[in-house]
Amino acid sequence: MNRSPFLAAAGAAALLLTACSAGPTNEEPPAEGPGGDDAVVVDHAFGSTEIPAETNDIVTLGWGSTEAALALGVVPVGIEAQTYAVDDNGLLPWVNEELESLGAEPTVLPATVEEPAYEDIDALQPDLILAPYSGITAEQYELLSQIAPTVVFPEEPWTTPWREVIEIVGTSLDLSAEADELLADLDAQLAAVAEEHPELDGLSVAAIWDVGGTFYVYKPEDSRVDFLLDLGLVSAPAVSELDTGEETFVYSLSYERTDELEADLIVNYASTQEEVDTFLEQSYAQAIPAIQRGAVAHIVGDQLISAMSPPTALSLTWGLESYVEEIAAAAQHAE
Repeated sequence: MNRSPFLAAAGAAALLLTACSAGPTNEEPPAEGPGGDDAVVVDHAFGSTEIPAETNDIVTLGWGSTEAALALGVVPVGIEAQTYAVDDNGLLPWVNEELESLGAEPTVLPATVEEPAYEDIDALQPDLILAPYSGITAEQYELLSQIAPTVVFPEEPWTTPWREVIEIVGTSLDLSAEADELLADLDAQLAAVAEEHPELDGLSVAAIWDVGGTFYVYKPEDSRVDFLLDLGLVSAPAVSELDTGEETFVYSLSYERTDELEADLIVNYASTQEEVDTFLEQSYAQAIPAIQRGAVAHIVGDQLISAMSPPTALSLTWGLESYVEEIAAAAQHAE
């Protein structure tokens, strides 16, 4: 479908989705880009996407793809606004800083709530849409693919590890070598921090957030816990033992059972210091063994929380020092 009639035909196209293929057929030869090179082919949850060589105008949706593209030296023509820890334009601080340093002003697209902003995306006439860490559905993918080749997550929505997001963006932009260098640099930063704080190695950790009357415990599969493990910490056995099994990445724990959350170290997330103070005043908070010892790191502020939940190609460097300082201070009281 050409871009110009996209909006008029989108409704009709939705009725035909069950008959659409998510990727090219086996009989089709690889496409060739303007430079004569074979197209890049990226496999994902909804099939395979062929991306012509010398792709220039990209749109980034979801989480992390904007940062990965910018870190690889590619400024998208359109980036999707975020809704958490952002400025009035829907931009995260590390994205804002990078755009300012590059002197770039891409179009900021409305955030996906129920549907991507198809009309706004189509108006940019992109060559490629990247959404490797997102909640794009199969139907939305088909509609986006009628605007431009679209790459989504490899398996399930909102589950792509942060390193893999960078790899996918690098592959899609034919910048795999540059993506490898970027990852090596980020891993070196993490390794250096871990080396500076050997006291963290092997300590068990539980990550929590008491908000809205619910006490949340994050599972080892959650991206913020995965980052903590990169620092040499290990997930406390009690986290899995108390797991209710209802959700994939987080579960709610009864206030009556917080004393069972045994861990060397607690990492507590809170939007404000007032939330921290209120939490610590509660009997269920003081019942947690690590908090009784003072072995609790308070990660305060939506921006710092967002920077590592999960980290991205830009946010990891932006928030790493402050994040680890809090954790290292709490580790002094760990058993």
